[in-house]
Amino acid sequence: MIWLWVILAIGALAAIWGIGIERHLFVIRRESLRVLPAGSQPLIVLHIGDLHVAPWQKRKLAFINKLGELSPDLVINTGDNLGHAAAVGPTLVALKPLLERTGAFVNGSNDYHAPEPRNPLAYLGGPSKVGHGKKLETERLVGGFTSAGWLDLNNRQGRAVINGVSINFVGVDDAHDGLDRLNSIPSKDDLASGADLVIGVSHAPYLRVIDAMGEGGVDILFAGHTHGGQVCIPGFGALVTNCDLPRKNAKGVSSWSVAGKSMILNVVAGLGHSIFAPVRFACRPEVRLLTLLPKN
Repeated sequence: MIWLWVILAIGALAAIWGIGIERHLFVIRRESLRVLPAGSQPLIVLHIGDLHVAPWQKRKLAFINKLGELSPDLVINTGDNLGHAAAVGPTLVALKPLLERTGAFVNGSNDYHAPEPRNPLAYLGGPSKVGHGKKLETERLVGGFTSAGWLDLNNRQGRAVINGVSINFVGVDDAHDGLDRLNSIPSKDDLASGADLVIGVSHAPYLRVIDAMGEGGVDILFAGHTHGGQVCIPGFGALVTNCDLPRKNAKGVSSWSVAGKSMILNVVAGLGHSIFAPVRFACRPEVRLLTLLPKN
């Protein structure tokens, strides 16, 4: 009988931690990658995603707003900014300092439709089904980004020169909802033309997207969607990734060999969660700050 009480106590403590504490412990993960041509100036890239903003989340909105103090050279936003039908205004206000920086973005499914209640145990059986919640003000969100000068990479390309480094960008719309158009990714020669660095951007890191980006000659692919597993087991890691990405790659940097070339995948665990699943366990909400350095 005593073991039952011990198990119940552990469960209660885990719930208190995951629901009441850890999901508010926002963190900036810092890492350096040597991907630039020799002699290049370093580039500071802030990777944000899966904000899942609801209007009442003042602590998270304040954290987002202060990220401008990092003075990144480039902001990459991998989508799922919204978590509520009334979130567009608060999201754009919180992001205002970052919108003054050079940026690029793609959308996630939650930028199109409001979240719906789901059975959390269903995620153990495979990726979630396409949702059809209330349609959100996507055009207003996208318009806020593009009017500030951010590149819209939803099945599109873009270019920028930052600190003397010429960057070609390519992105796809949300692969989780099947909105990605892989045929929009140019050939390797076209994508690399005139570029010191090729950056790919996708909300969901499905293997088909990773392969297509690698075949296109992308040097580093930015993605989100996984929430880093959201609920993890210490010593084991993520239980699921909500796509076909292996669990070991649920967050952080990993190396992929595609078409005989090495490509870096960087997955951000994100800052948020569905309002219907307000928990994080052994997976703190995060943004990622990458310093891109010259190759040796």
